[in-house]
Amino acid sequence: MNEIQQMSATDLVGAIRRREVSALEAVTSHLERIDAVNPATNAVVTVEPEQALASADAADRLTGSGADFPPLHGLPMTHKDTHAVAGMRSTNGSRVFADLVPAEDDTVVARLRAAGVVATGKSNVPEFGAGSHTFNDVFGTTTNPYAPARSAGGSSGGVAAAVASGIQPLGEGSDMGGSLRIPASFCNVVGFRPSYGVVPAESVNNDWAWLGRTGPMAREVSDIALFMSAVAGPSDRVLPPAPLTGADFAGPVLGDLSGVRIAWSPDFGLEIPVEPEVLEVLTRQLHVFEEAGATVEEAAPDLAGADEVFRTTRAIDFASALGPLVREHRELIKPEVVWNVESGWELTAQQIMDATATRTRLAAAVRAFYSRYDLFLSPGAQVVPFDARLRYPSEINGSKPQTYLDWMRSACVLSATGLPVLAMPAGFTPSGLPVGFQMAVNHYRDVELLRYAKAFEDRTRFVDRRPETGAGQYEHAVVTVAAE
Repeated sequence: MNEIQQMSATDLVGAIRRREVSALEAVTSHLERIDAVNPATNAVVTVEPEQALASADAADRLTGSGADFPPLHGLPMTHKDTHAVAGMRSTNGSRVFADLVPAEDDTVVARLRAAGVVATGKSNVPEFGAGSHTFNDVFGTTTNPYAPARSAGGSSGGVAAAVASGIQPLGEGSDMGGSLRIPASFCNVVGFRPSYGVVPAESVNNDWAWLGRTGPMAREVSDIALFMSAVAGPSDRVLPPAPLTGADFAGPVLGDLSGVRIAWSPDFGLEIPVEPEVLEVLTRQLHVFEEAGATVEEAAPDLAGADEVFRTTRAIDFASALGPLVREHRELIKPEVVWNVESGWELTAQQIMDATATRTRLAAAVRAFYSRYDLFLSPGAQVVPFDARLRYPSEINGSKPQTYLDWMRSACVLSATGLPVLAMPAGFTPSGLPVGFQMAVNHYRDVELLRYAKAFEDRTRFVDRRPETGAGQYEHAVVTVAAE
């Protein structure tokens, strides 16, 4: 990577504001990096260089005018392909929308543009964001910059691979069942799932849908805060407004773990299977928290019923949002999406009422847990990055998944709680594969969560171990996922 490609978003925006780097130079470097590494990972699937260079030129003219600059002034960024970008092909990874060019930006994209981001293209996703492995019939498979024959995770796998490989320092993703956290864990970056409503997101038929979240990915915790300072805030589409705004995330993030009460669980108290290789990496890092002034003991919230809450709510959301498309275009849509939608159609009123009651009990258990602890620490993923030719792992520590969601339970059960969760780089296996923690705090303690993560980051700096960039690592790699 050149000097620009190694910069954090905070440093790059600062350099542009000080006129040490122009927006045009930043965007040109970004486009060059896509050309250099994208053939191996297939992270970026649409590129609009002329539009991006024109926007960068406009940003430089604003720099020269002496006017006030927005917080992400001149920062180049591809956007997740499940997020609509006005005037740019936005496919959702689906043949149904292979040629769709929306007229309007999604809320998060509009806020990023208003904050000064230069939109350059789109990053790859699994179809409709379903699944934590990024492949689709429109663009193919995204692979891992640290091991290009393995998965980058998903659904924000394209974003994670782009950030990890130096294409961009910051990007936006989304997360229903781990779509920010699993790719972050697989690609040695930070992925943040905020509290409900902090980053408002549209829903086709339900503005009060709570399970899915929009949030950032970056190599540095400080860049997560920078993103949130520019994007967080109320919207009339999400009521009531969250008690956090961009101002709460502004300013430097000062890492602090002094006196923090941490509960660590390798299996979430549910005997969720996790590969020994993952646990070996994570347990070696527990001393870091203690040496920083925290207390660590093995414990977990009572997550009984979390699977029921997640699967029922997910099924409702999929049926609501994608049911009409499945009815009209079933033959064009992957079977996992059809299964999710049909699961929603098959729910009975009693099942929905039972899941609501279970969610109420789960919320009470979470409240009780956070009366004793400040932070819940757990594996970010149950497996190391797996063979990218698979649709999902065939085995997890001797346990065979029954559905494609089973290997994502480490993320799904925390989604069911609604808590803010951050995936944090935690080290590497002996073969060099990234492994990450999940760090979860109580509702709307998002700012404290970033402080805890920054303290761990300051003491470990796993982000400084970048993917190899020699010719052998970035030879053209074509990976095809096996058909169902």
